[in-house]
Amino acid sequence: MVLFINNIFSETVSCRLEKTVCLFRRPQDLSKPPNLWENCTIEFNEGRPRVRQREGYRPNVGIILINERNEVFWGKRVREHSWQFPQGGIKPGESPETAMYRELYEEVGLLPQHVKIIGRTRDWLHYDVPVRWVRREWRGSYRGQKQIWYLLRLVGRDSDVNLRACHHPEFDGWRWHQYWAPVDEVIDFKRGVYLGALTELSRFLRGIESYEEFIRRNPIENL
Repeated sequence: MVLFINNIFSETVSCRLEKTVCLFRRPQDLSKPPNLWENCTIEFNEGRPRVRQREGYRPNVGIILINERNEVFWGKRVREHSWQFPQGGIKPGESPETAMYRELYEEVGLLPQHVKIIGRTRDWLHYDVPVRWVRREWRGSYRGQKQIWYLLRLVGRDSDVNLRACHHPEFDGWRWHQYWAPVDEVIDFKRGVYLGALTELSRFLRGIESYEEFIRRNPIENL
């Protein structure tokens, strides 16, 4: 059975009618990074598609938004005492950049004209989600997220940020934070990816101290 999604996929390897699970081999759109959809699983559950890689990592984008002082946007999750960077899954047919702009609007309320892309990670960064956080029906097939991270500079105003741009907001508060501080404040299983993304993307910024220098100036117990 051949299934076309947004006219970019050329071959369906298998399809199960219970949840309509389709495995795609290759994209026709060569502008996408290598392996974006290679060995990719598209699951349709209650009519809504979800992308998952066969190795168990869902394609995802992360966003590091900075101001003119190289401070980062730090968002408080709705009705939770946890903070994180904006992030979200890549939908079928989306490039990472398209997904990034969609998530930027959905979670932060910013449009492309409000930001400038400074850089992005060269390849996927992976993190595993603890089993207790994984839905029972996904256990054994889902391990976590693999992410492309974007570094954006806000060229608009702070007042352009709108956390209620969509019906289901991700954040109910935000602030500007020191560049490296999120590494030690985010939930523990994301810390490796945060350190990797911030380290790789720091090369695009002048005058940014290293993480080691930051820790020497700011012992963890003082953060």
